[in-house]
Amino acid sequence: MDYKKYAVRPHAKRPLLAFIHEALVSQGCTIIKSTGPNEEPFRISFKTSSGERLGIVCYAFLANNRLTKKRPRDEHRFQVKLGSKDGKLHDIWQDPFELYTTLFVGINPKSGFFVAADPVIHSPTRFYISIEFKEAHAQAILKDGWHAWEREKDKPHPSEAAFEVLVGGRKDRFLDLVRFEHLAQELDPSHRQMLAGAFFSGAMAEPSGPAPDVAPMPSPETLHRLAVEFDMTPDQILDLIADAKRLKVAARGWVAEMHLVETLRAVEGVTDCRRLDADKGPDVELRYKGSRLLTIECKNAMVKMGADRLPQVDFQRTRAAKSNPASRYYEPDSFDMVAACLHSVTARWEFRYIDTRELALHPKYPGRIKDRLKVDARWTEDPTKVLKAVSRR
Repeated sequence: MDYKKYAVRPHAKRPLLAFIHEALVSQGCTIIKSTGPNEEPFRISFKTSSGERLGIVCYAFLANNRLTKKRPRDEHRFQVKLGSKDGKLHDIWQDPFELYTTLFVGINPKSGFFVAADPVIHSPTRFYISIEFKEAHAQAILKDGWHAWEREKDKPHPSEAAFEVLVGGRKDRFLDLVRFEHLAQELDPSHRQMLAGAFFSGAMAEPSGPAPDVAPMPSPETLHRLAVEFDMTPDQILDLIADAKRLKVAARGWVAEMHLVETLRAVEGVTDCRRLDADKGPDVELRYKGSRLLTIECKNAMVKMGADRLPQVDFQRTRAAKSNPASRYYEPDSFDMVAACLHSVTARWEFRYIDTRELALHPKYPGRIKDRLKVDARWTEDPTKVLKAVSRR
């Protein structure tokens, strides 16, 4: 396997590797093969109690709450440190064949819990960095068994995302973490948090008991073309989406875009409104009263509102080019306007709109949009106000 390996001190890493082995075995897994504590990342293959074979490549670090000078007393942390402190950027490996799941995790063996960061959003990473969390988060993990929260960095390095979602769990939820990270790969923070919520609520539980009776297949003439192609009833397809949690979470973005298109098509003066499917491009285009084609970026609001009770939108790309940290952030001329879908906050498919030129710029990267946006009074629920402004440019 082509990932970079780092020599580490066995006595420091042995408790972390033992935690992982014990966690998997306690959940009925059998370890097939594992690297030792003298190199990282750990590579482990194992078999679940149902016979499923899985593998992980785990970047593991010691998490603790040791008191540190000039740091808050209620702070926990784990230091991401492998190899030398050379100031270089290091890739966090992902299996291109998707057979192994990558974990990027802090482990507290004494207290019996872990805290996982998104390995994609942390690639590339510097050595050394520190990932902090609060005593309240540790207590929530120990009490509930599974906990997810937002972490915003005060002074992120140019190579780092300023905002991420951390997921913590007790030792007996480590197998759930493996399944979660497999599903969460490449999800943006808002969708990562939604998926973590599905694990907490038990929505990821395997179905039990006999399969329900399947209704007879309607005739092809009355079926949607996708149902014909898949040879499934519409209800079976919807059940599949409901049970495939990553598919359901990813579909929320497309669902929001379709609701946005329907909303905008009903606006007087809007023509040629359609959803786009280009990779990394705007989501919707339209004309307003004969204008040029206008482009719109659609974003789902975060589940949790800010301290000011305003909806928030994560506005960063999951990945950044190693040679250009600014590529994580959008440029104002990438699209004409932004539509924030508030369904995660209000449970309604409603939107707020803003001219891209009205968005706050990133404090460290001139010409880039800030990575966390507040849906404040500048945003409007009337799309015509923004359409009029952008169509005149």
